[in-house]
Amino acid sequence: MFRIYFRASGGVVFEEDGSLDPLLKFLLYAVIALAVGKMLWKWLTEDVLRWITVDLWCLVADHPWWTALTVVGGLTLLLLLAGLLSGLSGAGAYRYVDEAETADEPEVLTFKMKQLASMSASGFEQACADLLARDGFRQPRRVGGAGDLGADVTAWDGDDRLVILQCKQYSSPVGSGHVQQFNGAARLHHRSDVPIMIALNGFTQPAMDFARRRALVLVSRPELNLWAHGQHLYDVLGIESAA
Repeated sequence: MFRIYFRASGGVVFEEDGSLDPLLKFLLYAVIALAVGKMLWKWLTEDVLRWITVDLWCLVADHPWWTALTVVGGLTLLLLLAGLLSGLSGAGAYRYVDEAETADEPEVLTFKMKQLASMSASGFEQACADLLARDGFRQPRRVGGAGDLGADVTAWDGDDRLVILQCKQYSSPVGSGHVQQFNGAARLHHRSDVPIMIALNGFTQPAMDFARRRALVLVSRPELNLWAHGQHLYDVLGIESAA
């Protein structure tokens, strides 16, 4: 297939893709802009200016009373409209507030499951510590890290029982091996009264079977969801006070 290129004064008029040469395109737009600008200027200076200075002035001079009434009426309408808009904007600033609404209600710490999933491992552990603090546990601390021996968060409940949390943010269910390791570390090394293992995405069936035999508390995704959305941890797990 042959391509035809139009040339003017030795320069290329059209590019290979058929588009106009950029310089010529700029010049063409400049000419069009000047022509439109000239037409607008002529219209403004001749027609519009003549209408304002001659026709409108003659109308005002020939009918002064009607002109005055029209101006006063227009100003009155503008003032009424401005007052109406001001009233509408101010109406939203004041409303009747029930006495119950004036009571200061403390904000309850909550997390969405998506938030917990997007956190780092240490952030997830800190979130669990913060939830313990929200529920009234004493001295909640994140201690997870190298050499933690299975304890990510420690705290004391209202009955002076030591609570040890291990927090697993795995994308898959936690297996029996991890549960067995935590059970030994929490009970034998940390002497935990309430060892609790938390898994963002639950546990395998063998892991749950082992925990049931050892009376180890597991917090799977449904329980974590309730806890993160405001329920007390012990209420979710059905743990009663020792007192």
